[in-house]
Amino acid sequence: MQLNRQTNALTVAARLPRMIVAAAAVAALAAASFAFHPPATQAAQAKGAVVSTAKTSLGQIIVNSNGRTLYLFEKDHNGKSACSGQCAVFWPPLITSGKPSVMNGAKASLIGTTKRADGRLQVTYNHHPLYTFVKDKQAGQTNGEGVNAFGALWNAMSPAGATIAKPSAPPPAGGGGGGGGGGY
Repeated sequence: MQLNRQTNALTVAARLPRMIVAAAAVAALAAASFAFHPPATQAAQAKGAVVSTAKTSLGQIIVNSNGRTLYLFEKDHNGKSACSGQCAVFWPPLITSGKPSVMNGAKASLIGTTKRADGRLQVTYNHHPLYTFVKDKQAGQTNGEGVNAFGALWNAMSPAGATIAKPSAPPPAGGGGGGGGGGY
């Protein structure tokens, strides 16, 4: 019996290095698999930004994949962004790492990209670089509409690629006449 126990101990000792090598190989394969198949969040980003549409108080406008309003900056020209530094802090550009796409009524023929000064690709719509606004905290908010900041106006866009101007207040009822003093 003593001999049998020694034989079993020797067999286990001989197999131990092979089991360590096999465990290391499995760990290496798992790490390689993760490197070649990143988590879904990274894969989704690599597919590119999405421009969609939503109904807001301004009517039907273009929005990002989170439903946040997308704005154009009237200081931008020839498809190039004029918003960087502090401007881009308040008006974050819509950046893409892949080809952008559209859904829900946005037009594929109007989507594109432009290279920013820092080398990143910014999504354009009808040749206008697109931005969100930091004061829009929820989907559907349009707090940036008509704001004059960093040297020009910011406006939302229609799915057709046209600038949306904030509706002005209606004139006072009754024509505003009478009574003696006009005080506007």
